[in-house]
Amino acid sequence: MAEPATGHTTGATLAPDAAARLVAHHTGAAARAVPGHSLLSVLHAIQDDVGYIPDGVIAPLAHAMNLSRAEVHGVITYYHHFRTSPPAPVTVHLCRAESCRAMGSESLARHAETHTGRRFDACHHGDDHRVAPPASASATPRADNHPAVELQSVYCLGLCSTSPAMMVNGKPYAHVTPAKFDTALAAAIGDARSGAR
Repeated sequence: MAEPATGHTTGATLAPDAAARLVAHHTGAAARAVPGHSLLSVLHAIQDDVGYIPDGVIAPLAHAMNLSRAEVHGVITYYHHFRTSPPAPVTVHLCRAESCRAMGSESLARHAETHTGRRFDACHHGDDHRVAPPASASATPRADNHPAVELQSVYCLGLCSTSPAMMVNGKPYAHVTPAKFDTALAAAIGDARSGAR
């Protein structure tokens, strides 16, 4: 993720002045001149800049676009893509569309949840992201090893001929097996710890 042009750090809590600069950057005259400029396009641009939609941008964005805060909040919460909290340092997107399901993505999803101790799509539901302990002692989740991992479902990565597919921090993986998942996750965690995301 590139550092935004607004002078704040990615994933940090935004001060009111930083939120105002971010909104101005995406709603100013130059931004309005772009075809298709809309609330959705501005929200996508903000999320692309900082990784999520901070609460602090709702009021200035509503004012800049002549909308109510409720309208802006409604759009953010309606669309599954928008998030209101910073992403984890390691984000796994697992394809769960038909082609990948046919090739085993659901068993891979269960493996991912067991291996990480996390649940898929918890960032969108506002609930606890941890999975319940498994019935089998041999499949103990390793949540302590992966506190900064987020699992997200996606419905087509465009890699149907290489199913099941996933992306880890934007890097695609094809023909994913549980062992390949574990290797990719370990590499991403190592990169995140060293700051090489």
